[in-house]
Amino acid sequence: MIPVKIKVRDGAMTPEYKSSGSAGADICAFLEDVLVIGKGETALVPTGLFLEIPPGYEAQIRPRSGLALKHGITLLNTPGTIDSDYRGEICVIMANLGKEPFAVENGMRIAQMVFSKVYSAHFLPVDILTETIRNDGGFGHTGL
Repeated sequence: MIPVKIKVRDGAMTPEYKSSGSAGADICAFLEDVLVIGKGETALVPTGLFLEIPPGYEAQIRPRSGLALKHGITLLNTPGTIDSDYRGEICVIMANLGKEPFAVENGMRIAQMVFSKVYSAHFLPVDILTETIRNDGGFGHTGL
């Protein structure tokens, strides 16, 4: 476990792990009114949460599988990264890929948050990279 300081607005829900083996803590919408996301639309949904993540870590915001399967709800920019030096409110970019409008209510579990170690790179400029069998083969180059 890593220590993460959290500020929670009055009425907002503290993230919660639903089982001892959960990798992600559920985070909830913090809304005054119901927010309806129409088919094909996106919305920025506040959570009322502010974090102080230790240096060398990030929080990743990921979709909830049940919302994706049952309603076609996913998150854009997935996984979204929250950097250790960000102190603003955590908001979630929800997208409705489903066939019906989707109502987001206050307190609804809308995403999950996973913490991960971050490694910074020391970039070494070179003129030539080591060749591999793949080399510059890109998208779909190995077939289906």
